[in-house]
Amino acid sequence: MKYIIAFIRILFLALFLFLLVNGKVLLWLTLFAGSLIAALIFGRVYCGYVCPMNTLMIPVERLSKKLKLQTAKTPRWLRNGYFAWITLGISIVAMLLSKRLLHINLPILPFWLAASVLVTFRYKPEVFHNLICPFGALQRTFGRFARLSEKVNKDACVGCKLCEKVCPSNAIVVSSEDNKAGIDAALCHQCTNCSQVCPKSAIHFGK
Repeated sequence: MKYIIAFIRILFLALFLFLLVNGKVLLWLTLFAGSLIAALIFGRVYCGYVCPMNTLMIPVERLSKKLKLQTAKTPRWLRNGYFAWITLGISIVAMLLSKRLLHINLPILPFWLAASVLVTFRYKPEVFHNLICPFGALQRTFGRFARLSEKVNKDACVGCKLCEKVCPSNAIVVSSEDNKAGIDAALCHQCTNCSQVCPKSAIHFGK
């Protein structure tokens, strides 16, 4: 399963690069807009399978760990959770002004692609996904209403916390009260990392 998912991510990364090189970024933004509607039903599948930033962040995180560059700390100024909305606003204004005043299409997507890689060299992926990414802010808002998402069978869960360790967005947490895992649909990328490592097959995609 993980190889199929990796293949899908690489295909979408290749599509993104193809559109970028050929000046068809608007088509990618249209794809993103469509993914927001899809998130209402299937959750944040864009983040888990389509997003080129996430695809590059995965190997970068592995390299960062090997080089011992990554820290578990989150910058204090990011913890209030508003910064992603600020970056979204700045991105939109910058794109509109560059088009209106300079008559150019500002390459905002490559900028955020580079930013995601640089941030992940130092911090865990969830820092960029949840606290910085302007696209993630929108996906998080639409994803919280998902009709389908990764869910935990509480009766089967043994609280081993393996799912916590592999979640790239800190969407799954084992409660200290009942020692059972719970998934926040607003943060979940639907990447199936958690279900792949669950020893009791307690995590499934559904209502």
